[in-house]
Amino acid sequence: MKKFEIKTTFTVYENESELSIEDQKLLAMAREAAGRAYADYSHFQVGAALLLDNGEVVTGNNQENSAYPSGLCAERTTAFYASSRYPGVPFKKLVVTAINSQKPLTMPVPPCGACRQVLSEYEQKGGKPITILLAGQSGEIWQVSSVEELLPLSFSGSFLPDSE
Repeated sequence: MKKFEIKTTFTVYENESELSIEDQKLLAMAREAAGRAYADYSHFQVGAALLLDNGEVVTGNNQENSAYPSGLCAERTTAFYASSRYPGVPFKKLVVTAINSQKPLTMPVPPCGACRQVLSEYEQKGGKPITILLAGQSGEIWQVSSVEELLPLSFSGSFLPDSE
């Protein structure tokens, strides 16, 4: 029998003034995107800003639907749009934030498991780590250096049989 241990490391910024100017701009774009979210059912608006390797920035937000779970998270909305608009361009940095009008969020909101898996595949496809910053409406901002830090032991297409 073998035993392994998985550890995750992340950076905590006390507030957004500690971020680089680039990261502050991305956070502002993510917050703006969150404000445009269609979240009539949960009132939990999530926005994302994705910096691509070519310098382009794509934003997105969560889109809910009364036929739950037909909606889509902000992270996947943004990733799928970026990939369809700029196919083959690696993702460099993703900033995610959330707004809750009923209870202000003072802690960052990490991506759900489905979003982590989707981001993991884009990280593998791009061949380089995607830095991720997570923020609430105020308070700390967390930064991980890669999706692998958020989702160790992710599923990979390499597990599937080769097609011939």
